Amino acid sequence: MEPIRITAVSAGLGRPSSTRLLADRLAQATRRHLEGGERPVEVRVVELRDLATDIAHNLVTGFPGPALAEAVDAVTGADGLIAVTPVFTASYSGLFKSFFDVIDNTALHGKPVLMAATGGTPRHSLVIEHAMRPMFAYLRAVTVPTAVYAASEDWGGVDERVGELSARIERAGEELAELAGVRPRPAERAAAAGTDDVNDATGAADGSGRTEAVVPFARHLAALGLD
Repeated sequence: MEPIRITAVSAGLGRPSSTRLLADRLAQATRRHLEGGERPVEVRVVELRDLATDIAHNLVTGFPGPALAEAVDAVTGADGLIAVTPVFTASYSGLFKSFFDVIDNTALHGKPVLMAATGGTPRHSLVIEHAMRPMFAYLRAVTVPTAVYAASEDWGGVDERVGELSARIERAGEELAELAGVRPRPAERAAAAGTDDVNDATGAADGSGRTEAVVPFARHLAALGLD
């Protein structure tokens, strides 16, 4: 039986990295909500810091190296994606954006994505909404409602803040699990796309062959005497 594949992308630069830590915790939460089902669960974490040189070469040459190609396949072939970036200059990091720039802009169509970010202050929490969510909307991915932002004080602050972060991680992981667990496999999506193509060719979505004529705008103006 095909496993449910979850891929987490971490754009953290340090070791240890709070960005990687958040990616791991989100992956663990997603796994917990998927386990116990009929299909096994596979989780992989892609560390972009190890691919920085390959990403730069790909942007210049247009050809990925073996390691980068494998990472791209892990992302595009996943049933659910976790994308975590540190906040640099009030936005996602350049490494994070460059990685998604080398992926075909149709490859994430319909893919469930859990967005997360880390930063030194809570004031940067809206980076997810004003930078990350528009990017994934452009790529036509399906972003889960709950995004997770973790500031430095969320990791080692008062118990209340640590508890709030844990609750957000758990809720976001559950939302991604719900979407990834019901997403059809690639063969099923291809079959559905083939059916849609047939319907489009015959006209109506129900395959009846009826098509609705599109009246040119100039004709509408002429009918109104406004041309």
